[in-house]
Amino acid sequence: MKKNSTQWTSKLGFVLATAGAAVGLGNLWKFPYLMGANGGFSFLIAYLVFILILGVPVMIMEMALGRKTRHDPVQAYQDVHPHAKIVGVFGVLAAFFILSYYSVIGGWILKYGFSYATSMKAPADFAAFTAQTWEPIVWHGIFMLCTALICFFGVKGIERASKFMMPALFLILIVIIIRSVTLPNAGEGLSFIFSPNLDNFSLSSISAALGQVFYSLSLCMGITITYGSYLRKEEHIVRSCFTVAGLDTSIAVLAGIAIFPAVFSFGLKPEAGPTLIFETLPQVFGSFAGGGIFALLFFILVFFAAVTSSVALLEVVCSLTIDTFKWSRKRSVVVLAVVIFLLGIPSSLSFGPLADFKILSYNFFDFMGMLTDKILLPLGGIFMCYYIGWKWKPGILVDEIEESGVKFKAAKLWLFCIRFIVPILVIVVTITGFKDIYTAITG
Repeated sequence: MKKNSTQWTSKLGFVLATAGAAVGLGNLWKFPYLMGANGGFSFLIAYLVFILILGVPVMIMEMALGRKTRHDPVQAYQDVHPHAKIVGVFGVLAAFFILSYYSVIGGWILKYGFSYATSMKAPADFAAFTAQTWEPIVWHGIFMLCTALICFFGVKGIERASKFMMPALFLILIVIIIRSVTLPNAGEGLSFIFSPNLDNFSLSSISAALGQVFYSLSLCMGITITYGSYLRKEEHIVRSCFTVAGLDTSIAVLAGIAIFPAVFSFGLKPEAGPTLIFETLPQVFGSFAGGGIFALLFFILVFFAAVTSSVALLEVVCSLTIDTFKWSRKRSVVVLAVVIFLLGIPSSLSFGPLADFKILSYNFFDFMGMLTDKILLPLGGIFMCYYIGWKWKPGILVDEIEESGVKFKAAKLWLFCIRFIVPILVIVVTITGFKDIYTAITG
């Protein structure tokens, strides 16, 4: 059994915390752009299909496994099969490494939010800011401190933060949407996102939708297992997973409605990628009256999205040290936060003093992203399908799902997805990832 009896105090707190873990920076720029660049509404339909046949089935599996075992991801998979703990190891390592560079981006967000709060203006030059040695590291440390403070108070701290941040995130999104869609020529941005465009919809679009589902829902990172281990037996797992997936997708779509009408209104390029947040949007906010206020609200929104995800990543690693090594929560949070902060320093320096330092043609920041997104997570997914679907009796999880007293009517379909559909899709993600690595190395 788990090291303590800590549980979510309410279904709402659990759902909002889990949704907060899934909602991250990628929801705010990547998903809407992928929609626009890959066929608009056609891409959305493909994404929703993959949510149903990949995202939700894996979430159900991970959540049920967490609640069944009451363990961290490593021990949870070890309960499945002695060799299956490699799946949990991959997930915990991915969470550890992701947080190291994710916190660097979180520091950039805090810098921009502070700049707007004090001067109603963005920093003068994003590239110049990230190229500095010490200031980005300081902001990275502050973001890591915010993450650690929430985790320090355990499940109650995560739940309280999520109950405040997630509704606030929705509210701020709505405010920004109202302003964005009332700008001149805002319809072009909506058309970019929602108009069906089969000319831009191809096999690569399908692959992009599949990959976005895999990463958007934080699959195979150990997050859902960890949060599931705190879940009460009476909670309906299937319904909760559909709710979380729905909230995650809704926020991603709403983010597109908030951002891209404004981008098109001022004739800027939507394909700016991550720099959209730090370079393109500040130009937009600086172009209309009251833009500084909306910019401040936007970066508060982005901070909430980032910190709810970072808290979940840190909790995964803390759960391992508390459960396996019998560390106290205080020791786990302090030690791990410091170590992750230190690991993030080379990522921060990748845009300045360490810009010329390369690992397999990647700078350190991009290398960490490649290691997690294209190696640890996909391989963890493949092993997950093998051990859960074939080496174990997944029917055990069906019994766990039905502990709430509600019959799992789609159990046979779910088992079919876990054993056949999900492995095929995960293999596709893995092959695509290794192809990208090969292309990056060979040029």
